[in-house]
Amino acid sequence: MKRVLTILTVAVAFAAGFLVASRSTPVHGQGAPANGWAAIPGEKGGWDLFGPYEPVANWPKPLSTLPGQQGWTWGAVEGIFAESPDRVYIIQRGELPDLKRPAQVALPQLGPSLSFPVGQVPWRNASQGVVSSPPGAGGPGADPEDPAQAWKGRMGIDAKWENNFVVVNAAGDIVESWTQWDKMFRRPHAVYVNPYDAQKHVWVVDDHGEDILEFTHDGKQLVKTIGTPSKAGDDATHFNRPTFLAWLPDGTMFVSDGYNGHRVKKFDKDGKFLLSWGEKGEGSGAKPDTRPGYFNVVHGLAVDPQSRRVYVSDRGNRRMQVFDENGKFIDQWTFAQPSSVNFLYVGEDHNVWAFDDTTSHIIKYDPQGHPLYAWGALGDYPGALFNMHGASVDQQGNVYVAEVAGGRAQKFRPRAGARPETLIAKPIYGAWK
Repeated sequence: MKRVLTILTVAVAFAAGFLVASRSTPVHGQGAPANGWAAIPGEKGGWDLFGPYEPVANWPKPLSTLPGQQGWTWGAVEGIFAESPDRVYIIQRGELPDLKRPAQVALPQLGPSLSFPVGQVPWRNASQGVVSSPPGAGGPGADPEDPAQAWKGRMGIDAKWENNFVVVNAAGDIVESWTQWDKMFRRPHAVYVNPYDAQKHVWVVDDHGEDILEFTHDGKQLVKTIGTPSKAGDDATHFNRPTFLAWLPDGTMFVSDGYNGHRVKKFDKDGKFLLSWGEKGEGSGAKPDTRPGYFNVVHGLAVDPQSRRVYVSDRGNRRMQVFDENGKFIDQWTFAQPSSVNFLYVGEDHNVWAFDDTTSHIIKYDPQGHPLYAWGALGDYPGALFNMHGASVDQQGNVYVAEVAGGRAQKFRPRAGARPETLIAKPIYGAWK
């Protein structure tokens, strides 16, 4: 009897387990599709190559559509800002010849088994090289005033210093070109509209110009210059190759300074210098400096208007440093090697998005630094990314990316049905929308 009861007990347990397993384990052709981690719930195939977005074809239109620019294309596109879907500002370092990918050529003079271009990878770097986009002396530590580091190209043949600032509409048409400022720009690095300024003045950070420039909305007038043009320094009136900026709702402005300055500077709403923080770090890519407030290339910068935290991409030390608005250290988190985060963005959900050059990834972090989602792939085909340097989001949720090495700007449209948590949040606006 005991043996019979034991057999019956085992049989019942086995049957119950089978029923539970059959209900909880999907069977081919049965049950709802698994959501997994995909940006589109239930999607089959793919791998979120462009995340929750799709690249918008033929945006912007070729630069050759402008009068007199036949045979020329975009140079190193440094910055982009979407005031609206129908008014997007793009800054670049001149123009490059519009060339087709050349046939592969062996280079025995350089070594065995070498050829150019290398298959399956972008063939031209618009930003780096002695005859790429002007003006040279672009890397960290480079001196804009050193003739030995200057651009070695032939103006008019290898590049042209024209159309450094253009405005593009929703269809991709170039509707304005602020050519009146071409001669003043030395190395335009970032472009913005202050979201708390009802007049929508346009700001340009020029890292070789050593200044921050404020223009009227139509670009016809230069309203203000912060810094001493073409003079580097480390005091209240000088920058040392500044990179990006950000505002608080009261007009307080923060500037990352920058390639050679190793600090963050704070100004009031009128452009008056208030304070700065940061020191030159002793680390390198292999052995980063982990001390709070020490920097090795102060590059990306973003501010959360709610917490008033200042997020700083300490690029050379492969980490994020977080401060309060007066420079008090709050937190830090490391980025994976060999990352090189160029740009930071904080939208209305108060999460932090990092745009990484080396890995071609766009990564979402919560305010405490926990990674939540990522997408992106290296390449020069539509939707791929090559050396991201700037980004922006408009009121419709479209995402815009500037690529310095890729020599282009791209627009990404949200895919239908995408999970909201995978989308980059819309911007925070104060005085205008």
